[in-house]
Amino acid sequence: MTSPQFQHLDVATLADWLESAQPLTLVDIRDPASFTAGHLPESRHLDNDGVPALLAEADRRTPLVVVCYHGNSSQQAAAWLAGQGFEAVYSLDGGFSDWSARYPERVAEGAPGGG
Repeated sequence: MTSPQFQHLDVATLADWLESAQPLTLVDIRDPASFTAGHLPESRHLDNDGVPALLAEADRRTPLVVVCYHGNSSQQAAAWLAGQGFEAVYSLDGGFSDWSARYPERVAEGAPGGG
């Protein structure tokens, strides 16, 4: 039996997808304070308490991108989410740190949105 697969995604490709308004579900698994200090626009904070709502609400056919600090822990989360039936799951290589370094003008601040 093979384990569910996720794909790696670089920040430039994600930026292109966001510019073209491609339907995406963006989840950020960093701690709440880090998320509030800065996150990708339109991403939702996801912690263990928010997983049931994500599983209930998200369209499993819409690509799902998982963001963490540096692109490491998002891989484990992406693999788990792929196992929950999401068809296209991506781990953002370089994570939020790479995104914010390359696209500082595309960092949102404020309280977590979405569940």
